[in-house]
Amino acid sequence: MPDQARSDRPLRVLVADDNPVVRAGLSALLGAHPDIEVVAEAADGREAVTAASRSAPDVVLLDVRMPGTDGLTALPQLARLAPVMMLTYSREPEVVAEALRRGAVGYLVHGEFTAAELITAVRDMRYGRATITDSLGVSYEPDQISSHVQPAVAHSSEARTGTVTGPPRHGPNRSDYGLSSREVEVMDLIASGMNNRQIAAACFISEKTVKNHINRIFAKLHSSSRSEAIAHWLGTARGGWTR
Repeated sequence: MPDQARSDRPLRVLVADDNPVVRAGLSALLGAHPDIEVVAEAADGREAVTAASRSAPDVVLLDVRMPGTDGLTALPQLARLAPVMMLTYSREPEVVAEALRRGAVGYLVHGEFTAAELITAVRDMRYGRATITDSLGVSYEPDQISSHVQPAVAHSSEARTGTVTGPPRHGPNRSDYGLSSREVEVMDLIASGMNNRQIAAACFISEKTVKNHINRIFAKLHSSSRSEAIAHWLGTARGGWTR
């Protein structure tokens, strides 16, 4: 497929993780962006290989430790089908090194990236740019990236800058509300239609922490419900925005 055609269509993603809550959260997070499409999910490495063969994803997000066929075992086969980003709690140096040796072109550790950073990392894989959690201290040169990652000749400025596409906002600037960066992230996910469990999985925090964030968000947005908060956040509250 020509590079231009590849860059114009949605980025096709396969999510492989044995935790159904994590899978649901990642799928909801990724699917909230019009330039990304989750085409398949898998609960272990064997399912991931089968799903990748059938769905032809552009990117695979792969956990390391899964029952049955684990991520490292399935990685060489998956890497021949699509660029693979390890998305896992495993940060042992030997595991990271083995994943990169077997063909992974990125490695992110849960809890050490934001939802926005994940979206940017997934988009970057289309253009041959690898992302590895900084704290791992791993250097990964561009010429080490697998040859199946084809950089696009021409692509949108949105993909070039890694800007996250979210619900359109016509109200005041987010800084007017006084939300923290994490509260902004949570509010964007609320506006995209996620429930608390999905937000917790997408942000890799507990549901209790999500509820605490939401309580603070409601107070700052002078809202008593999700729908009211969304209306203020998107600038569609009746009578305009008032503080």
